[in-house]
Amino acid sequence: MSDSAYRPISCSFYDELEARATTGQPCTLTYRTQPDTPPSTYRGTIQDLFIRDKVEYLRLSDGFELRLDALVAVDDKELRNYC
Repeated sequence: MSDSAYRPISCSFYDELEARATTGQPCTLTYRTQPDTPPSTYRGTIQDLFIRDKVEYLRLSDGFELRLDALVAVDDKELRNYC
């Protein structure tokens, strides 16, 4: 996805991410970095939500970074269920 145009995620889903970052609640990220590939998972604590070069990212406390449009789900919350 690093080569594709960024597609912003829904504001409601962004609120879910902010809530986890604020509380320091560990979460499981399910994401896909390439279309039509099986999703991967990563567990950690969201430390920061930020913008770099007009693209939104999250950073976990261990330094792992992910574009927000790569997310499929956070814990039991699926991005596709948010508008």
